[in-house]
Order: sequence, then structure tokens, then C-alpha cells
Amino acid sequence: MRPFEGIKIIDITHVLAGPFAAYQLALLGADVIKVEHPRDYDQSRDSGSDRALNKQKMGTGYLTQGSNKRAITLNLKTEKGREILKQLVRDADVLVENWRSGAFPALRLGYEDLRPLNPKLIYCSMTAFGQDGPRGEQTAYDQLIQATSGMMATTGTPEVNPIKTGSPVIDYATGTMCAFAISAALFQRERTGRGQYIDSAMLDVAFMLMGSHITSYMRTGHEPKPKGNRMDRASSQLYQAKDAPLMIAASNRGQHERLFNAVGRPDIAAQSDHDERDRLYEQQTAELQKIIAQRTADDWEQHLQSRHVPAGRVRTLAEALTDPQLEARRVLHEHQKVEGVDGPVTVPVSAFKFADDGPSVDSPPPRLGQHTEEVLLALGYTTTQIAALREEDVI
Repeated sequence: MRPFEGIKIIDITHVLAGPFAAYQLALLGADVIKVEHPRDYDQSRDSGSDRALNKQKMGTGYLTQGSNKRAITLNLKTEKGREILKQLVRDADVLVENWRSGAFPALRLGYEDLRPLNPKLIYCSMTAFGQDGPRGEQTAYDQLIQATSGMMATTGTPEVNPIKTGSPVIDYATGTMCAFAISAALFQRERTGRGQYIDSAMLDVAFMLMGSHITSYMRTGHEPKPKGNRMDRASSQLYQAKDAPLMIAASNRGQHERLFNAVGRPDIAAQSDHDERDRLYEQQTAELQKIIAQRTADDWEQHLQSRHVPAGRVRTLAEALTDPQLEARRVLHEHQKVEGVDGPVTVPVSAFKFADDGPSVDSPPPRLGQHTEEVLLALGYTTTQIAALREEDVI
């Protein structure tokens, strides 16, 4: 039995962070019902590099975190649509939404509106800046939070900055943080019997990701500057091998010693005192670059890793996806058949494994509103009533 089997989650999220949070819980067995407006649906459905899929409302942006969910359409701007949602809430465990601050209370669907219907409900709101504060009503996406939080100002090189990260790390981190918060609230409910309101902000998450920078700055007043691929030690940064870049991450004293012994420089290996490494940074870097340039990156990776020195050739995504380690870890799942999609679809699963009953993919991402009738029938609606709701633009 997986951890969240029997847990019902109403997922009224869109784009990335919210759907990713719900996806993580769905992988662990939760019954996730994705709620979308019949016309103004989750915009990730038509986003991605495959335009044919976008036209089918099955874009890769949606497919990535759409598995293991049921999908219904519901127009929450109608009274009947809100009533259907309230019926779902009565026996739900979690509701998660990531719309503008104040949007759901304005529809009388906020936590205080729904708590009387289900005192055990865990209600998670994900916004850009949180529910309060001077920015509370502002909206943003990942790239704007990277800019606002100071993250972009620390990314890049001294010559080329600011730069955002290649992957939307704030979105994914926010989704992960919210999945963790919901899990904690479910555990807390087991002890107290009460529901909970979770207020999560992307800006807060960005600051958590920069925790060491923040503590250092608040203590010393030294603002972090973009360093590119240079680190604080010669033994931990990027070097150009004979054919490709090589990242070396010999961060601690023991790894420093093993690195320079492995490249035939025991004299530098002996220079392992932190102050000495700081003082000799440029000299050690220049010496190591001369040595690394003599062999290929793959040669160095094998040579150094065999001596317990963290090192690896810089790979493209295409190269990384062919690494046997990926298959061994079963990080990806291939759907052989997805309705509305021609051919197989490969999606990431989870970043951890359990010895028993861990995260797994059971069903492919659903079409827009694929389970609307199924869910409404379970609520007691007749097929005639469901047809009328479609005519009235409720579903």
C-alpha cells in the first residue's frame, strides 16, 4: 500500500509548480482530480516543443506532470460549478490551487468558505509572493521570481550577467516544497484531527534555495557575485580537457589531496590547508588546467572517479538520457499509449525510491475533461443532468 492511497486531492492548479506538487502525491497513490475550466484550461496543455500535441491539448508541458490523475472540467465562475466543487470538497482530503492571491475567496471558495463543509480539509494556496505583504496581490512566473529574489544577479559570469537558470528551478522547487507541506499537514491531521491552511510563496522558496548566500551576506555584508563555473577552490570547478569540459568537484580536504595525487602533483596535494588553498588559488588552477588539457574528459572521469575524486564530463541532455545509470534507477516511465497522442510518451517519475510500495506511474495523462462524467455520476448526477450542465457551460 502506497503512502497516500485513499487520500483524495482536488487539484485546481495550472502551468508547472502546482501540477508538479499534485503529481508527486499522485505517484504515491493519491486520487488526484484535476479541475480545469472547459475553455480556459491549463495553459500547459498547449505548451511544449511538439506543436501537433499542443493542438491536441496534450502538450509536453502538460504530459510531464499529468500522469496518475483524473481530469474534469468545471466552470467555477458559475453557481452550479461552485456547487459541484463544494460537493467534491465534502469528502476530499486536500485542495491545492495556485491562482492569484484573493481569487478563490472572491469566488467564495477560499479556505474560510470551505472549512465549514469539511473541517479536516487541507487547503494549499501557491502564489508568487504569498497571501500577505506589499507584493501579496502581484503575480509572477519562475523567471520573474529568479529576477526579483536576487538569484539571477548571482548567476552567470562577471562579464555576462544576470542570467536565469536553464531549467525552471523555482517552479519545481515550489512544487516539491508544497508536496512536502501537504504531506506534513496530512501527518499533523492524524494527530490533531484538524485540517490546515498552507500559504506557500515562490519568492520564499527562492530564498530557501539561496540560504547559504543569505546567511553569509547578512553576517558579512559581502554580496555574492556571479562566478560562472569558478568556485572557491582550484580543486572544485570546470576545466577544459582535451576534447570537452570536465567538472571537478573535489570540495573537501581529503578529495583535494586525492585529486592532486591522482594527477601526479603530490606537492600540491600537500597544500591542503584552507588558507593555503585560498592563497594559491590562481597558481593551483593554472597547474591543474595544464594537466587536464592533456587527456580526454572521459579518460579523466574514469581515472578520477576510480580514485574517489568527484569528476564528470559535461554532457548534453541527450547524452545524459543515454546514461545506463538512468535506466538502473528507473527514473523515467514510458507510456506506450496515451489518448490523443501518437506514439509513446516518456515522463519523469520521482527522485527517490522506496524498498516497498513507493512512487509509481499507473495511468497516462488524461484528456481535457476525460473523467467529468465519471466523477459527476459518482456524485449522484444523472446523464440527463450532466448533458444539461454542458449546455449551460458549467462543465
